[in-house]
Amino acid sequence: MLRESFETLLDSKCTPSYYCFMLTKLHEIKGFFPGLTLFSLLIILLTGFYSPAESNSGSALPRIGFSAPLFSLPDGENRSISLHDYEGSVVILNFWASWCPPCRAEMPAFQEVYDFHRDDGVIILGVNTTYQDDAESARQFAIERGVQFPVLYDFDNSVSRMYQIQALPTTFFIDRRGVIRNVIYGGPLNEALLKVEVEKLLKEMP
Repeated sequence: MLRESFETLLDSKCTPSYYCFMLTKLHEIKGFFPGLTLFSLLIILLTGFYSPAESNSGSALPRIGFSAPLFSLPDGENRSISLHDYEGSVVILNFWASWCPPCRAEMPAFQEVYDFHRDDGVIILGVNTTYQDDAESARQFAIERGVQFPVLYDFDNSVSRMYQIQALPTTFFIDRRGVIRNVIYGGPLNEALLKVEVEKLLKEMP
């Protein structure tokens, strides 16, 4: 019964955002160590042996009030997109997966804010955590939802690890100087909240 319940949890993906953290970790461990039993995965998670948040030596940590770590990732056309390309813009950096219901639920709000503020110098970068997702499923979801902002694919966990992603969704708000001004863990975020965060940064002098 316990084994069946655990398998159901793993297959059900993410439901309420309060256990997205645990499910995100289970999917990561399952991807890195496919030979482990389900019970072993759970023990590793609960004991803290598996620590994907450990940063690469010498890399900048993503902290409020500090510069956002620079990165480049491919988009759906395999073009390399860099955070540095949007220097001088207000950037919303959203980490998501196609199996995560809060991520899916908040995507229309991100698109609305992008449509409303794109001419004001606002860019949204949707970083799909492809190392624990399926790239084709992510692409299909973005198409179905009419996502127009850049969707980037983190195939090897490099950027998610750089940004210390512990749960999905996670959203960073970066000002025109490239400084992280706020981080919101979990979701779904609504359009009103996103506009408040963005408009605070837009009002600041470049």
